[in-house]
Amino acid sequence: MSSSSNRLADETSPYLQQHAGNPVHWQPWDGTALDAAREADKPILLSIGYSACHWCHVMAHESFEDEATAQLMNTLFVNVKVDREERPDLDRIYQLAHQMLLQRPGGWPLTMFLTPDTHTPFFGGTYFPPAPRHGLPGFREVLERVARYYREHGREIREQADAINEVFQRLESHEPTTGELDMSAASAARRDLEETFDAKWGGFGKAPRFPNAPALERLLRHWRASALHDKPDTQALLMAALTLRRMAEAGINDQLGGGFYRYAVDDYWMIPHFEKMLYDNAQLLAVYAQAAQATGEALFSATARRTAAWMIQEMQAPEGGFYASLDADSEGTEGRYYVWDRGEIESLLSAQDLALFAQRFGLDRKPNFEGRWHLHVFADVESIAQSSGLDEETVRARLESARATLYAARAVRVRPGLDDKILSAWNGLAIDGLASAAVALQEPAFAQAATRAADFLRAHCWHSGRLLASWRNGRARFGAYLDDYAFLGQGLLRLLESRWRSEDLEFAMALADALLEHFQDRDNGGFFFTSDDHEALIHRPRPFTDDATPSGNAIAARFLDGLGHLLGEPRFIEAAERALAAAAGNMSRMPMGHCSFINALEDHLAPAETVIIRGTGDELERWRLASQALYSPARRVFAIPADATGLPGMLAERRALPSTVAYYCRGMTCLAPITELAALNQALAPLPGQGARPS
Repeated sequence: MSSSSNRLADETSPYLQQHAGNPVHWQPWDGTALDAAREADKPILLSIGYSACHWCHVMAHESFEDEATAQLMNTLFVNVKVDREERPDLDRIYQLAHQMLLQRPGGWPLTMFLTPDTHTPFFGGTYFPPAPRHGLPGFREVLERVARYYREHGREIREQADAINEVFQRLESHEPTTGELDMSAASAARRDLEETFDAKWGGFGKAPRFPNAPALERLLRHWRASALHDKPDTQALLMAALTLRRMAEAGINDQLGGGFYRYAVDDYWMIPHFEKMLYDNAQLLAVYAQAAQATGEALFSATARRTAAWMIQEMQAPEGGFYASLDADSEGTEGRYYVWDRGEIESLLSAQDLALFAQRFGLDRKPNFEGRWHLHVFADVESIAQSSGLDEETVRARLESARATLYAARAVRVRPGLDDKILSAWNGLAIDGLASAAVALQEPAFAQAATRAADFLRAHCWHSGRLLASWRNGRARFGAYLDDYAFLGQGLLRLLESRWRSEDLEFAMALADALLEHFQDRDNGGFFFTSDDHEALIHRPRPFTDDATPSGNAIAARFLDGLGHLLGEPRFIEAAERALAAAAGNMSRMPMGHCSFINALEDHLAPAETVIIRGTGDELERWRLASQALYSPARRVFAIPADATGLPGMLAERRALPSTVAYYCRGMTCLAPITELAALNQALAPLPGQGARPS
């Protein structure tokens, strides 16, 4: 089919299908579109977005649904529409190109103009309004000026393309460190986090406020390591705990239904952009569960449980995988599903419950969102109890009853749009988050939900020893990226700690083998974002920095290091070390942006504790729970049933005995088999100096 029609109707992406009815002759990124641009010598207008993106919807309504604008686009360009979640390779490349060209960060919708032969960008932006406003040119004006520039300035465009390609190459020129790895970046990250920490509202830097799960995990781990050296860094714990508390009680957390929104537009975490992304909630679930285990704080446990419940109830498909996101908009309005008129709440609650609820969530204050109320905690239960003359238990019970009433009333509203594609990478994060919560909170139901997702991916996205990135409506598509392999591998490893299944270990080993074979940078260490047989693009990234999701390289290092210690397999540990060496310079230059890598480095440098327990029934479970009772991020515990057979590597040597037995190793040093739980508890008791000391 030619590029003279809209070709998106048969695409799997809900985002692309949203544009299938546009008068724009949208094409997917494929050979047909790229050939048409080259043959017609027309620039490519590349538009990248995702289905939950509010400003993507705005630009679509203003420009892509407008006949006159569409006619101009169709005449001057070959128009290509990309879902950034299906093609993160393209998004990663052209977001970086946007930053080079315009010297400022990109975002979505991303609007880039590419040469038809090399696909190198020569102009770009994000959202453009239909007419000039807010210092932005009108979109039609942009279209005409870009097309004219392409016709009249071919030489300058070629020179600019050469310069961009040179920058791309320089970005990957960092050579691995040849020195000994150390934890100096951890102390630098800790210092930088404190310098940007908001001591009143939590978080780092100013609005817009994004949750930063890797940084919060880093602070928890820093506190734990310092405590092992008899110098507990209580400020690190305070920064993590205050941020987690502020977010849990704020409007960025859905106070009725659970689940976190993408980010807050203010310093108070009060008013969010209302999209809910699976990857944010998966990461925050793990951190809240770890914080609950580390501190015993009931709020953190409750927040983790409510986040997990939202993921399972609203985001898990009947087949077992987890959907990608919920839209910010419903009925064409951002946040409409979530905000309230006071009169509506008054009609649903008794006068006494209303008084408590209003004090708790600010209904006795001015509206905080476009004349309506978005729920945000303004008063703690203790102060409400004092002012109402009720005891705290009664206040909590009535607030919970009111919450359930409003949640039920909200459920009959028109729901936000659901992006129901299932992404391997984000499901890997979900498996990791649920398995982490299953261990920290001793909640088997979370491990069961994670198991269903793992089974789905193995059945539907794993073919002939390779992973596919996306599934929807029975179709698995797109060769998987680094993040898919790394996040899923780490999720499976974590899931094995919550309960053992040998088929999950086999799957994790196959993912690790594919990582090494198809993604590894054999010259410099680390891993490329795309495989060695992926479509050739203008750049092959090797990303180290955390962004909305953790660095795939960092998680790959963490996964391979953990799997290597479990199996006693040096090649996995060596590949992890090479990735850490490759990232060492980046960690030193920008420690805050590499918290996931610093966490992986700590796993590698701390004497890793590996506990393998063999036994049966309740006794096996009792030993596992005892071994996992404390927050110990460097400890990996695997309870393997005595009847498990065909175990690979070092596991084959960890034989079952007539009684329950534990095999305990610190780094490369192992104790004799332990046959008494009291002896295992004594071996696991933390001793001063056991952690990786920040330097």
